[in-house]
Amino acid sequence: MHTTKIASVIRALVLPLTASALCAMTAPPNASVQLFNGKDLAGWVGDTGGYRVEDGAIVCTDKGGNLFTQREYSDFEFSFEFRLTAGANNGIAIRSPLQGDPAYAGYEVQVLDNSAPQYAGLKPYQYHGSIYGIAAAKREAMKPIGEWNQETIRFVGTKATVTLNGIKIVDVDLAEVAKDGQTIDEKTHDGLKRTRGHIGFCGHGDAVAFRNVQVTEL
Repeated sequence: MHTTKIASVIRALVLPLTASALCAMTAPPNASVQLFNGKDLAGWVGDTGGYRVEDGAIVCTDKGGNLFTQREYSDFEFSFEFRLTAGANNGIAIRSPLQGDPAYAGYEVQVLDNSAPQYAGLKPYQYHGSIYGIAAAKREAMKPIGEWNQETIRFVGTKATVTLNGIKIVDVDLAEVAKDGQTIDEKTHDGLKRTRGHIGFCGHGDAVAFRNVQVTEL
């Protein structure tokens, strides 16, 4: 075969491979990543004994405490589905250290059965979707107990939003909430100083299931 023809054949074979490799190298850095493989708690640390995997979901048991991602995150969008049982109480740890109470050492976004009689007298900042002690959520958009809800928590710098079943229930600038050194629960939240930390589930011994758990770094 003529040398020119050989070179043409090589180019025809190599260029598509090069293009594919280039596309892989230039894939968006903020692609969504699954944090739960649906089979086990690989990639999670903390109270792994207090949670079990059941039907493709992470389920908090009656002894479940704090379960954290192995990695830390700064600016991100965290999305998941959750299913409550009657009277259930849990939470989402945000930018949290592995030690201490995430509600104060980091942030905790409430996961709660708002309709339960025992919670009728709670403070506004304690209901579902609220950033505990810092920002009260709108009490709407929750599906009936036993149904799956979809939630997205977005933290970028000092801006935080919580969206439940397509409705934004929290939209706050964290830099504005404690200018006088105190938050709406009149307590000091060291987490307000944190820009990075773990994401996690804050169990309180109630059965709550989570699935389709994913994060997009921003």
